[in-house]
Order: sequence, then structure tokens, then C-alpha cells
Amino acid sequence: MTVEDDALGGRLPLVDPSTLTHAQQELFDSVMANQLPWANDAGFRIRTDDGRLIGPFNTFLRHPEIALRFLGFAAAESGHTSLSDRVREVVIVAVGAVWGKNAQYELYAHKILACRLGLSPDLIEALGNGEVPDRLSDDEKLAARVARQLLVEHRLDDDLYHAAEEEFGQQGLYDIGAVMGQYQTVCTLLTMFQVPAPEPADIR
Repeated sequence: MTVEDDALGGRLPLVDPSTLTHAQQELFDSVMANQLPWANDAGFRIRTDDGRLIGPFNTFLRHPEIALRFLGFAAAESGHTSLSDRVREVVIVAVGAVWGKNAQYELYAHKILACRLGLSPDLIEALGNGEVPDRLSDDEKLAARVARQLLVEHRLDDDLYHAAEEEFGQQGLYDIGAVMGQYQTVCTLLTMFQVPAPEPADIR
């Protein structure tokens, strides 16, 4: 346990795994089985060296009964989406860009994931700054524009809607909304509890 690690909870103390309630233990075990291998493979941190959860996962321990079901929704969204991995990640980074430094952990993790999918560091940085780079593929640009307009202007104009519907179909548009909703929730929790990222994203 270090002072630096303790600060990773933001407004919340990091929960000691030895003190978990039954419901918290169920959530913790689920994260260890499902999210930890994913994070380790990608190269971002979701726990401290002494085993305490960080990022949104520490916030989830405050209400594990809801959080477990939220993670179930997240698994269904990612497992059944009609979006390509890159388009989905573009949408997630676009969500993080709107929240910015207030939800830095989201961008920390998903900039790394976007890089692993082949997006170049300059494109990822531009997306993370709220831009829609022209060098994205056409479907990636459309998805980023849809997410950006919904998040910033709280509307989706007819021309953009119809272009996105032609590209993704009605199911794909639903899937964009679903992944946006998932990461809006994550960013809300990160911002509410002032949860920091453990380090800058390494996307070189």
C-alpha cells in the first residue's frame, strides 16, 4: 500500500479486499475473472499491487448489487454489438472527450485499447480532444459525429441520422446509443468521485 495508490480512489478510499461483504465479494470475483484479464492483456491497470480495485471498479463496490447488473449489461453490449471493434472504440473515446479531465481514467484505458486496434496515436489524441479527424474511415467518422452531436448538442439532425442509419442500420444506431450510455455512466461515476487515472495512457 502506498500514498500514491491511496490517491487513486479520489474521493473514495480504496476498498481492502479482506473487508468485503458477501455482495462486494461477488462483484470483486466477477471483476477478477472477467475484467482483470482484459485489462492485463490490453496494458492498463484496474487494481493496485496489493489487490485493491481502482478506476470505476472501486466505485462499483459502493453498490455491488447494481454494479453486477451493470457489468452484465456491459458484457451483453460488447458481446452482441453489430459495431466493429474500432468503431465502438471511437465512440467510447468520443464519450470520454466530452467529459475530459473529469473522467480521465476512461480516456486512460480506452486510448490504450484504441491503439491496440490500430488507431494511430495522433488520431486517438485528436479524438480525445473532441475532434473528428478526417483520416478516420468513413464509418468511424460517422460514429464519432453521431456521438459528439448527441453528447454536446443533445440532438441528432436528420441528415446525420439518415447517413448513420444507411451505414449502421437501426440496430447499429441502437448499439451506438447503448455503448454511449454505458460509458456515460462510467464517466459520471469517475467525475462524481474525482477518480484519477494511475498514469498517462501509453499509446506510442
